[in-house]
Amino acid sequence: MQQYNDFSLRWPTGSIKHNLTNLYNRRTRHCLHYLDKAVNCFTFALNKKKMDTQDFSTISNIIKTRRTIKPAAMNGQKIPNSQIAALLELADWAPTHAHTEPWRFVIYENPQEFCRQHAEIYKQAATEAGNFNPATYNNLTHMGDLTSHIVIPVMHRGELSKIPVVEEVIAASCAVQNLLLGARALNIAAYWGTGGATLKPGMKTFLGFGDDDQVLGLLYLGYSADQPDGKRKIPLEEKVRWVA
Repeated sequence: MQQYNDFSLRWPTGSIKHNLTNLYNRRTRHCLHYLDKAVNCFTFALNKKKMDTQDFSTISNIIKTRRTIKPAAMNGQKIPNSQIAALLELADWAPTHAHTEPWRFVIYENPQEFCRQHAEIYKQAATEAGNFNPATYNNLTHMGDLTSHIVIPVMHRGELSKIPVVEEVIAASCAVQNLLLGARALNIAAYWGTGGATLKPGMKTFLGFGDDDQVLGLLYLGYSADQPDGKRKIPLEEKVRWVA
């Protein structure tokens, strides 16, 4: 019997090459698949970190450059109602305990008319109290002459009375802060004031709210070229206490 000592004679060369090629291709595809997944995961993590950093930088800049701009420094230019609506949508995403969502807003597109009404509310209350000041009356009358809109935030006390009032006031105030930060992002000037009869019972009655509701101020919105420098008088270290 003829003996075959040559391996290539006992096993067809083409079959070996074909099997090895298939094995290589399968393993290569397998490795490339997981390598591709690893690269994608790394790229996602890198982009997310970059995105997170950019998001923080953006919101940090908005918060740190928000300023109080008095109504007298505004220029009378009108803000599109669509932008006011967009700000109110931001306000609606404030934190809220038990989803009470206690914020309410009254928007005046004609701030001059509201200011005249506000001055009259002040006059009536101050006259009854015996401390009416004609200068204050005049200032309130013309407070909104150069503003675009006046937004009045109110804490509306709902039926879920187990929620402490202070929590509802805080939630509504957070809504106001959302609005103010959005205004800054749109280069809208804002002034949050509580003067005149703003916090008096007569204002709640005028606006149609109940005894348990609280008016949180008046937001005068408009445009202005002013951008005052920001400052903090008390160092942050004096306001913070770390506990290990």
